[in-house]
Amino acid sequence: MLETTTTAKAARKMNEWGAQGIPFLFLVDFEQEQPIVARLDELDPEELLFDINGKSNALGLDVQEKPVMFERYPMSRAAYAAAFEIVQAGIKAGDSYLLNLAFPTPVRTNLSLQEIFLRSRARYRVWLHDQFTCFSPETFVTVSERGRIASNPMKGTIDASLPNAQDQLLKDEKERAEHATIVDLIRNDLSQVAEGVRVDRYRYIEAIATHSGGLLQSSSEISGQLPPDFRQRLGDLLFRLLPAGSISGAPKQKTLEIIRDAERQKRRYYTGICGLFDGKQLDSGVMIRFIENQERQLLFKSGGGITARSRMEEEYQEMVQKAYLPFTTEAVPAL
Repeated sequence: MLETTTTAKAARKMNEWGAQGIPFLFLVDFEQEQPIVARLDELDPEELLFDINGKSNALGLDVQEKPVMFERYPMSRAAYAAAFEIVQAGIKAGDSYLLNLAFPTPVRTNLSLQEIFLRSRARYRVWLHDQFTCFSPETFVTVSERGRIASNPMKGTIDASLPNAQDQLLKDEKERAEHATIVDLIRNDLSQVAEGVRVDRYRYIEAIATHSGGLLQSSSEISGQLPPDFRQRLGDLLFRLLPAGSISGAPKQKTLEIIRDAERQKRRYYTGICGLFDGKQLDSGVMIRFIENQERQLLFKSGGGITARSRMEEEYQEMVQKAYLPFTTEAVPAL
């Protein structure tokens, strides 16, 4: 049975299994209070299914094709605006200059969490029995067999159907500033554990399919070189980088305080990380695009980056727009 553990014990397991070349899977919640680390040869697919960039314990599992119903019931603009003002006050006080603000959106669907996992297409997919499913496009860090560490923060989203959507995204001053801030933060984070940190690709565009149309998102790639003994220190290295900069903000510690004041609830596994060490290399993702089961209510958690230039209505709409299913659907009447 999967069990949560402490951060210290989770790091020790990762260090030990990394040094021995034993494949393992890990989930770390945003607050780093309930990490899960499990050897692949001991993982029960009845408890947890994963697909990390095509490496999966769900191959061969099928899902029944059927029309899909998906409805979302976002929080009120007034409630979001109150949190937005807390964030803006922190930014004006100089305590943060970029903050990721996120909230749950209640949703209704005729699909189970496992069915959503099996239907979805994304780089990082996880289903944890009776708790959540995640279908994230965003890489946290990858570590090659030779110790190259790379991160691909994703910042900037636009409706792909808009005229000249890519140009709009790339030229938007708010999005440019937000992306530059995150790239600088990730460079600083990686420099804590690696040498020769550099930006390999800056603001490249990726298309993402959703049940209600396409999105364009911009990412960058930052990399560096870990020390020769990195496998013996995998857990220590990972926890030193948490929480992920792209879903917290900068400067990180003060920003986390504002997040707690504005959101007033724990994120738990949402915006934590999931990943796989296959015995030689490691691949991990940020757990965004996330649906959680709380007392039989499905909550789709989403958000976006806030800066001094942000407009409340635009940020509210981005939060709602990100509550989607990552596959096309044939409409069915509401349940």
